[in-house]
Parts: sequence; C-alpha cells; structure tokens
Amino acid sequence: MVNRSFPVFERLDLVEWQACRRLALFCHYRPLLALLRLASRLGDWPAWVVLIACQPLIHGQRIGWHVALQFAVTAGVGIVVYRLLKTRLCRERPFITFTTIPCTMPPLDRYSFPSGHTLHAVSFATLTADTMPWLMLVIAPLAALIAASRVGLGLHYLSDVAAGALLGLVLAMSSLWLFPVTLTVAAP
Repeated sequence: MVNRSFPVFERLDLVEWQACRRLALFCHYRPLLALLRLASRLGDWPAWVVLIACQPLIHGQRIGWHVALQFAVTAGVGIVVYRLLKTRLCRERPFITFTTIPCTMPPLDRYSFPSGHTLHAVSFATLTADTMPWLMLVIAPLAALIAASRVGLGLHYLSDVAAGALLGLVLAMSSLWLFPVTLTVAAP
C-alpha cells in the first residue's frame, strides 16, 4: 500500500504521539472509558438528531422548522467538508501509525484528519449558543466530552480534534451569518 499522507502529518505525528498515548492509556480506567465510549456514540448522530428534532417543540412550528433546517443543512455541509478533507489528506489514525496507542473503540473509517465528531459537536454547540443559550449547560459539556473521547479512545491526534473544532466553528458561524434566525418567541 502506498503512503498518501502529507509530510506535515508525519512531523505532527512524531510531535503528538506521546501525548496521545498518555491520554489513551489514562482513559483505560473503566468508568472513564465507558463515559468516553458513550460520548463518542452520542456524537455519531443520536444527540444531534434529537437536538434537530426538538427545535419545533422549543421554538414553535414556524421558527422551529427554520432552526431545524439550518442545523441540518449546516451538519450536511460539515459532512461533505470533512469527508473531502479526510479522503484527500489521508492521515492514518494514531493507533495505526503507533501500535503503542491503544484503540478502544472501532473506528468508522481509516483516516483521522479532521475529526468529524468534533466538527459536528462544535458546530452544534455554536448554533445552540446562538439560538438556545440556556441549553449550553448540556451541549457545551457534551461537545467537550465528545472532543476528548476522540483522543482518549485512540482514534485521533490532538491536531485532528483542533482542526475539527475550528472547521465546526467556521461552518456554524458562516451558517449564522448567511441565514440569521430571528427568534421572536422567548426561550423557556
């Protein structure tokens, strides 16, 4: 098999692998490992589908469907962007490159850059902060836990998570700028 990764990733891998290994080994403690696995599974899609589906209940039908559509379209654009980057940049996951980094959950695919879980977690957190700031008490810790789970489970490097977070923030901010939502109904 031909190595298609960029030289910058090879250098980053060498800088980051020890920190990733320490975090992955620390996360082997059963309660923490169970929490990270749960966060990762929620970040696959269930948490975000529930968040989107609840918008009409939270904001009322007219505004709620607009917000739900904005969340869904932003997530769809996020999927396209991260898949294009992931399949073009081809950075191997840390547990593939460094066998001393344990992988404690099966990956969804082979490559790690950027973290799609983190992209969506930050994107939804940013959209939520704008439309339902009171819900950030739940969404912000969930987003942070999802991001941490990616490194703790041995699936991503720290820079994968940072890039995913930055992309998620840019996508959500762009969505809010392009399609601002005027909330006329007070949140609970």
